[in-house]
Amino acid sequence: MKKMLLLLLLVTGYTFANDLNIVDFDNNEPKVGDILIINATSNTKYNHISFPKLNTIVKRGGLANYKTVHGQKVIIKKVIDNKNGSTTVILESKDKTKFFGFLKSVKANYHKSLDSGELSKVN
Repeated sequence: MKKMLLLLLLVTGYTFANDLNIVDFDNNEPKVGDILIINATSNTKYNHISFPKLNTIVKRGGLANYKTVHGQKVIIKKVIDNKNGSTTVILESKDKTKFFGFLKSVKANYHKSLDSGELSKVN
């Protein structure tokens, strides 16, 4: 009787151990077509999104601030994996307007800009 109980315990333990497989989807990797939002920063400039300097924006006829891009939805058009392990993405505006009236697309360091809060994912 003890052998049967021990066998039953081992079989059920083995069955439940197989059910504990954890599926980990890699949601941190960017894909072409993902939609992101550009957030306002506490700093006056963006460190991980390569927007032009304020004096360049003024020379091109824009206002000397980044408020026009706050809350703007962008789409990832291209993903570039660098040799040093970082991931660079090419961003375009979702509504096909140009950034500051003259830029069609901008580059951003994907992981650093998400960690710093400059970009956020749209669910």
